[in-house]
Formats: sequence, structure tokens, C-alpha cells
Amino acid sequence: MLDPTTMRPIGGVSYPAGGQGGVQARPESGGFDELLRQKLEQEQARTVAFSKHAIARAEERGIEVTPTLLDRLTDTVEKAQAKGATNILALDRSLAFIINVPNSRVITTMRQDEMKENVFTNIDGAVIL
Repeated sequence: MLDPTTMRPIGGVSYPAGGQGGVQARPESGGFDELLRQKLEQEQARTVAFSKHAIARAEERGIEVTPTLLDRLTDTVEKAQAKGATNILALDRSLAFIINVPNSRVITTMRQDEMKENVFTNIDGAVIL
């Protein structure tokens, strides 16, 4: 690693045998690359995903999945995780989503007019968006 002010090697640097070649940095645990990888994994884990079935239903039913909606669903999953829920019904004024909380995955989705005749089973929580 180089000191940006002097462009000379600083601590944590080893030189190859014979003094030839470039400078090789010793691998450090918890370096920038590791921190970046962890942050990316956390962000990916934070985002709710849609199953193939849910994607098909959303397309069939004309449900637009916007970044705002994804953020709201992700927040809903985080709240449900904090309460220990496994499968939830997330309700909006005009939409409903069945979400598997441990996998952060939307299982299916529907519009308000389709909810009238449906019975929701195998859920252990409901959240109003």
C-alpha cells in the first residue's frame, strides 16, 4: 500500500525475494474487499425477492412492482422477522402479498377485487403496508 502523500510504501507491505518486481501487500483480514462483500450481501439479503409464481401473477394481474413498493415490502419483512413471523399477508389498499419471511420471498400477489373470494391460509401474521 502506498502513502498517498509521498507515494511510498507504508506498513503491512512485504517485498518479493531478491528485491525485484512490484510491491505485494500482505492479505489482511477485515480489509476493504471483505467489508464491501459483507455490505453487498447485507443489502442483497435486505431486498425482498419474488418467486416465479409471484412474478407471473403480478404480470397477469397488471401489478407494477416499483422500487418504492419493494422498499415497503422489505420493511414489512423486517418487522415481521422481529416479531418471529414465518408467513405473512401484507395488505395495501388495493394489493395483497403472501410473503415467506425467512426467505424474504413473495409467494403470490393479488389485486383487491380478487381478495373478496379468497381465504388466506398458512399465514401467521398480517401487516398493513
